[in-house]
Amino acid sequence: METHSSSSSSSSSFSTLQSYLKALAQTPRRLARRAPSVSSSYEELSRVKARSGSDMQRTLRWFDLVGLGIGGMVGAGVFVTTGRASRLYAGPAIVVSYAIAGLCALLSAFCYTEFAVHMPVAGGAFSYLRITFGEFAAFLTGANLITEYVMSNAAVSRGLTSYMGAAMGISTTKWRFILPLLPNGFNEIDLVAPAIVLILTLVICYSTRESSVVNMILTTLHILFIAFLILMGLWKGDWNNFTHPGNPQHPSGFFPYGASGVFNGAAMVYLSYIGYDAVSTMAEEVRDPVKDIPIGVSGSVIIVTILYCLMAASMSMLLPYDMIDVEAPFSAAFSGRSELVARVIGVGASFGILTSLLVAMLGQARYMCVIGRSNVVPAWFARVHPKTSTPVNASAFLGIFTAAIALFTDLNILLNLVSIGTLFVFYMVSNAVIYRRYVMVGTTKPWPTLSFLCLFSLTSTIFTLVWHFTPPGKPKPFLLGACVVIAISILQVFHCMVPQARKPAFWGVPFMPWLPSISIFLNVFLLGSLDGPSYVRFGFFSALAVLVYVLYSVHASFDAEIDGSMGQKNVEIVEESKQSEEEEDPSQKV
Repeated sequence: METHSSSSSSSSSFSTLQSYLKALAQTPRRLARRAPSVSSSYEELSRVKARSGSDMQRTLRWFDLVGLGIGGMVGAGVFVTTGRASRLYAGPAIVVSYAIAGLCALLSAFCYTEFAVHMPVAGGAFSYLRITFGEFAAFLTGANLITEYVMSNAAVSRGLTSYMGAAMGISTTKWRFILPLLPNGFNEIDLVAPAIVLILTLVICYSTRESSVVNMILTTLHILFIAFLILMGLWKGDWNNFTHPGNPQHPSGFFPYGASGVFNGAAMVYLSYIGYDAVSTMAEEVRDPVKDIPIGVSGSVIIVTILYCLMAASMSMLLPYDMIDVEAPFSAAFSGRSELVARVIGVGASFGILTSLLVAMLGQARYMCVIGRSNVVPAWFARVHPKTSTPVNASAFLGIFTAAIALFTDLNILLNLVSIGTLFVFYMVSNAVIYRRYVMVGTTKPWPTLSFLCLFSLTSTIFTLVWHFTPPGKPKPFLLGACVVIAISILQVFHCMVPQARKPAFWGVPFMPWLPSISIFLNVFLLGSLDGPSYVRFGFFSALAVLVYVLYSVHASFDAEIDGSMGQKNVEIVEESKQSEEEEDPSQKV
């Protein structure tokens, strides 16, 4: 019933050209009404969720989430970023860089976990931001996430065919051919990559449980490969490589480039942890969210951190840091020692890329499903199939779209691993968890919390700019220290002056607001380490998302509200529902 009402509601603005032009003339008023409008946890768990028709089945346990988290994170990134970060920045201290990056990922994971336990729906960051900062902020971040998912999945699938070819000793030219009519970069046709994407699309459409089983099998094989890689490195490596470079003229010691090198290395390898956020989109399909989600999300990040540190130690033992291959560190490290090991690396990397692709495709479909529930995209995407209990429409559409891009677009995996949109969402979720703890609409004023978040982000941005662009010298440490002192002072004043408006009933981020604030700072720092083209892409896709919102989404959302399907008849209802969250509606206790 909800789906039918939402689809009919869109006819008032889109039924005729005259109706649409009239709606465009009312855009400013509709933006003012809909863009800042917030939903509530109760709405997301009841009326909004019901728009999908059938429910998603709760079949996943904590070990499924751990497997999905590991599969989503351990992909091609670790095989690429490790060599570059070690050779150019951290040296043997790349092990410490991975530990620091793992801590950063764990802090962001805590923020995701608090929301996912409190509101176990499939929307992930989109839903969290929608109940905190409103519809427009949620749509902007959700659109960027889906765009990056699709583009990076297309690139990863083409990269997978390259790794498979290397593992089998077959050149990719065997299944790729050139169409001279198409422009360069779009003329190399790869038939295997879209086939892989379509097969995985069928798997995730069929059943989430079966998808988890497939992921668990592939992830287990990948972990066995990583264990083999670590043991071979420890066996064939030399402990002296931790402190002695290949060229005596290069800096020596475990920290050849000092603390700055370690943190710059952490900023680079942090991209290898991206993927755990997709686990939060599975919250609606978890049997016991209160128990399983914290273990699944945090446990996967901790396990991956240990694996990454051991892999980095293994690589550092095999070769001095100044002899590590920047592009393919592990393959190059073993190339002269064992052809079998080099071949196994290709097979293992293929398993890793396949699991990360599977988890990312699961995540992107659930994001699109919940965005469809909110009526800012056609409600057709929100449909959950009654037999498979999966978002078939969203899965099929995004799978076909991804396969089409993978067919002819020669995307560079490295560029797509630099997920500026994902880091931006991590930053937004860290802000949202603080805002939600300290602000309750109708009870507390938002300005103290908003002022703190803006000042803290500004201080973090200044620190990042000084770190990256100020030349070495005496002023630099002073400026960095001043930024740290100011940030801590702002945080301490906020902590002492502003009381928390609500306490989480089940699970919450500890040491509030310190840990989320550290997460904000680290995400700003990591955003500052990305290159210019990343910001150009982010700006382009953000502008495109704003255009879609202004020309379509705000009008569809407004029509749905008028028809009553949004469940927001006035601001007072929203305020009352947000206050009632303290009592925790029974539908959340699953």
